[in-house]
Amino acid sequence: MRVKFRGILHREALLLSGPAGWGEFAPFPEYSDAEAAPWLASALEAAEEGYPEPVRSSIPVNGTVPAVAVNEVEAVLARFGKVPAVKVKVAETGQTPQEDLARVAEVRRLLPDAGIRVDANAGWDVPTAVDTLTLLAEAGLEYAEQPVAGIAGLRAVRTELRRRGVPVLIAADESVRKETDPLKVAREDAADLIIIKAAPLGGVRRAVQIVAQAGLPAVVSSAIDTSVGIRTGVALAAALPELPYACGLGTLSLMAGDVTEESLLPDGGALAVRDVPVSEELLERYGASPERRQWWLDRLERVHAQLVTAEQR
Repeated sequence: MRVKFRGILHREALLLSGPAGWGEFAPFPEYSDAEAAPWLASALEAAEEGYPEPVRSSIPVNGTVPAVAVNEVEAVLARFGKVPAVKVKVAETGQTPQEDLARVAEVRRLLPDAGIRVDANAGWDVPTAVDTLTLLAEAGLEYAEQPVAGIAGLRAVRTELRRRGVPVLIAADESVRKETDPLKVAREDAADLIIIKAAPLGGVRRAVQIVAQAGLPAVVSSAIDTSVGIRTGVALAAALPELPYACGLGTLSLMAGDVTEESLLPDGGALAVRDVPVSEELLERYGASPERRQWWLDRLERVHAQLVTAEQR
């Protein structure tokens, strides 16, 4: 990684080659085998079945500003070029709401016309979320992504913001992809929109179904993927009937390497819907150590066994 993001500076992924192309299996190392199983289902869908027919040829994307110091914001934004919106990370462990306010204010100063959304990754409690979002609302936020943990917490924040007349929409991320029932957040009236990632939901086709059943606007996002994983996110965004917001699929700009010479990077604030030719030379260059390779292969075998067992039930 060029900068620390989600607390990491190094990203690992396992790539699968199949008759339909490449798939990416990249659940974070701390995820359990059960939590990793949908990620493998998504990778197998990409490699074996391919993607649904797209309904659009270009996907608008946002830039992403990690929880960096204010004096680093401009350099981070420069990597993304011109984008219609920016997602700003907030609620980082060890940082204060004042630092979040300063970071968002700097993004607004540099990009006065861009949409700004913040992502707390469930890092606040309810009172802190309500108070901080009340202040951040002055920047004209598009929405706040997962300000607190849990569906009940989201509902409490949303309800209190409405009571105060604060015009900040609430987006659910972890409360969709980490719940056994990804539709519960919609039934509980806990969010105004949902953040969708193909891999943790089991693939593009299942994610499209979840969006349709939820009946809420959706923003397609990535999980710090290589271009192979970004291609899956692009396929999901291209398959949705409606795409009201710029998507969080521009994260390759945060990476110091890739597995293709034709990286899926934004051009003019958008990503083209296209396939990715994987480079054997780059696979060799960024190949894992023997120990890490074996760790991933062992994990692959265990998680695949879970998928097979689930299919047999």
